[in-house]
Amino acid sequence: MTDYTHLGEISQAKAAEIAGLTRTEFIHALSRYQVDFMQYTAQELADELANVD
Repeated sequence: MTDYTHLGEISQAKAAEIAGLTRTEFIHALSRYQVDFMQYTAQELADELANVD
């Protein structure tokens, strides 16, 4: 499922729902397996942060 979230095929929220977890629990599970939970590239994150009021 993590492959699908990294490819943008499904959201983390949908993957969590399929796994029977909350999104927070899903992110913690990703962390336990050393899978990056960020769905942004470094540039996308920088762009988002630049637009914060």
